[in-house]
Amino acid sequence: MSDDTTGTSGSGTPGPEEAPRFTDKRRLDPETGELREPADPLAHLDFEPEALTEVGEEPAEDSALALAETLAAERLEDLLRLQAEYVNYRKRVDRDRSVARDQTVVQIAEALIPVLDDIALARQHGELAGGPFASIAEKLEQVLSRFEVQRYGEVGEMFDPNVHEALMHQHSSEVTGPTVVQVLQDGYKVGDRIVRAARVAVADPDA
Repeated sequence: MSDDTTGTSGSGTPGPEEAPRFTDKRRLDPETGELREPADPLAHLDFEPEALTEVGEEPAEDSALALAETLAAERLEDLLRLQAEYVNYRKRVDRDRSVARDQTVVQIAEALIPVLDDIALARQHGELAGGPFASIAEKLEQVLSRFEVQRYGEVGEMFDPNVHEALMHQHSSEVTGPTVVQVLQDGYKVGDRIVRAARVAVADPDA
């Protein structure tokens, strides 16, 4: 029967690879008596401790950064939405204010039309020339012009049913189309809005 010598020497003692290992865990060095520094259990590893995180798991710093970027993007989106709503609100307020102003001016112009008609008649009859009322009439017309109240209607202009009201019709060989030949009452408008259409006599060309 042969002897099993695996892992042992011929004398039966353990071989070098089977020699017992002893770890000196004493905190004091028996030779110097000084306190030993604790051994780093990861000193024999060739990678950083951060590498011990699981596969696919981001470091805590990266997760915090990603969360902060997401939160910042949400806050920016909220800010942009509020800014857009504020801009729309300002536009709506400005538009409503402009509409209210135009309506007020139109109402004032409508109320003053009889006075303006009297001024126009007095001017046609020469009653304003050299009189004290002439300066008052001019000042009133200047004030209305600042609010874009305009008088319109002239002899010789083409008849436009959108801005003219024809009270009389006649035929003439001197015109090539419907033409205003007499302004019976001036028209008034505020900007592009007609307050009162000009009342006119219209001449149509001969057939």
